[in-house]
Amino acid sequence: MTAFRTLLVLMFAVLTTYTVLVIGTEGWDLLSVFFADMAKMQWPGQFNLDFMFMLTFSGLWVAWRHQFSAAGLGLGVLAFFGGALFLSLYLFVQIWRNKGDMRVVLLGEARADG
Repeated sequence: MTAFRTLLVLMFAVLTTYTVLVIGTEGWDLLSVFFADMAKMQWPGQFNLDFMFMLTFSGLWVAWRHQFSAAGLGLGVLAFFGGALFLSLYLFVQIWRNKGDMRVVLLGEARADG
């Protein structure tokens, strides 16, 4: 579990640094670049489409884990738009809150208890 938590912290730190640097040079205009690549029907667009579907899975899982409550839906939206930056922090917090019990981390408290 320590190795996984370390990986989450490293991913969060590297991605945060990278994101700050990219925003500094490219600005905040991610979505137009993201969708323009998809419109070209080339490999960068295919990767973006695949990545967007993975973000959808992440957002749905987070919302499902919270039983599609208002908070769960909000966290699901954050998971979709925040990607690995959100998910690495979210998983780290959930592992800490649930004392490493991966059944609860993966299923949520209500489903793990039932």
